[in-house]
Amino acid sequence: MRQLIQAAFTAAGRTLRAIVQEEENLVRFEKMAELIATCFQNGGKALICGNGGSLCDAMHFAEELSGKFRSDRPALPAIALSDPAHLTCVANDYGFENVFSRGVEAYAKPGDVVIGLSTSGNSANVIKALKTAKEAGCATIVLLGRDGGKLAGTCDLEIIVPAQTADRVQEMHTLILHTIIECVESRLFPHQSSGA
Repeated sequence: MRQLIQAAFTAAGRTLRAIVQEEENLVRFEKMAELIATCFQNGGKALICGNGGSLCDAMHFAEELSGKFRSDRPALPAIALSDPAHLTCVANDYGFENVFSRGVEAYAKPGDVVIGLSTSGNSANVIKALKTAKEAGCATIVLLGRDGGKLAGTCDLEIIVPAQTADRVQEMHTLILHTIIECVESRLFPHQSSGA
């Protein structure tokens, strides 16, 4: 068991180093934070979607923007497309590939940011949501894994985590999302305290 534990942390550390050693990734993080902060400044909102663990990450990201991350500051408009009544209604009536695009259609306005999370980059419902977002005049951000799949190169900004398993990818997605929130808070509320 000790070997499994050590191997897990070693693999996670290797993946993290691979991300931060790539200068272009750091530039993309900055651009993502700037894009989201500017969206909020201009009265827009963020919509976030993903499947399974990625939907949990979407919800986590949204609540730390609309609720609290580290500092006390005004709430920021972020919504995870996670309402079970909506998801099951749309899946039943229009098919599962439409569950997120229908939410984008309902809530997105030009100038909003739509963020997709997909460890494979091949989730049909995330692909369709981001396509719908572009058609609606929204900026698009995607966090991916492996080789980026079908979503690679399709959005305004992307990060591809260089890992092959969903767990390693999701771990890095969580760290990336936390870092983006911290940057957004620093940009919008530079004089707020940074207490835990």
